[in-house]
Amino acid sequence: MNVKAREGELIENLSGSIFDVKGLIHPPRRIVAFIRFVPDPKGDRKRGKMRYRKVYALSRRYVLLQKAFPTYLMYDSVFDEHLCEVPVKAIKHHYKPVDRLIELRHCNELDKVESQTFQFAELLKESANIEWDKIGISGSVLVKLHKPDSDIDPIVYGSENCRKVYLTLKGLLEDEKSAVDPYNLEELRKLFDFRSRDTAMLFEDFVRTESRKVMQGKFLQRDYSMRFVKDWNEIEEQYGTTRYVNEGYARVKASVIDDSESIFTPCHYKISHVELLEGIHLEPIKEIVSFRARFCEQARNGETVIAQGKVERVQKGGTEEYYRLLIGGNVSDYVILV
Repeated sequence: MNVKAREGELIENLSGSIFDVKGLIHPPRRIVAFIRFVPDPKGDRKRGKMRYRKVYALSRRYVLLQKAFPTYLMYDSVFDEHLCEVPVKAIKHHYKPVDRLIELRHCNELDKVESQTFQFAELLKESANIEWDKIGISGSVLVKLHKPDSDIDPIVYGSENCRKVYLTLKGLLEDEKSAVDPYNLEELRKLFDFRSRDTAMLFEDFVRTESRKVMQGKFLQRDYSMRFVKDWNEIEEQYGTTRYVNEGYARVKASVIDDSESIFTPCHYKISHVELLEGIHLEPIKEIVSFRARFCEQARNGETVIAQGKVERVQKGGTEEYYRLLIGGNVSDYVILV
């Protein structure tokens, strides 16, 4: 049996723990995913008769995995990294954002979080003129473990649909009469305090990038965080056709020359005029990449950034080889505007 899973979906294993699916490429009979919700009698989330708690920081997730599911942590030679890979045979349930939104559409009794989640998804769908099967709901609402103050986590599939929704959302944020609002400084401070647990950055640098982002904000005064993901027919890479070799760690200064993939998860920024500030010297470093949605919309064409992360040698089937900077695996990773 194989499971076709992608970014934004969640999977539940046989013991009831729930994992975030990461990325679009997975090894045979395993899914790259990181633990998110765990059964806990003292947990602050309840579904049926079971209580759960949410695990936030990456470092705490690894500690939990080492204790509860050490066999899930394994070295992957394609990504040259130790990852959490859940065996397909251990999956009890596969949660899909589109299916959950269909459920909300046809349910007569929604709580406040579910109701506002559906309203927001419907607003985006109708305003951007996309199909219902190209938009869904991720996060805690997907697995019915939301709390009264939970965020809304819409997800859109397909490049064209994503760009339509992005432009729609940008217009809604600029419209003072809409129910969609950008974060104010106080709200950015709250977001910074949360993010700084596992991403080191100065508040001034954080505000400079986060204050202009479209993919996060408030709908009816509830936090939302968008995710845009390529559709299946847009994914050319298959597991093993490209290999990523860890070459070390570096801090670079570079110019962004192509931000067209910056709204997607994973996000890509093509760069030029790369200047090594610290770490290993390798050329050519052609792009900055991250599998974490927090690094989407981080920089625009023509802007200069300083970025720190893991340097990877990208080997594409023996026909192409270059280097990239992978951001998001360590607390010390960042991308800031100069």
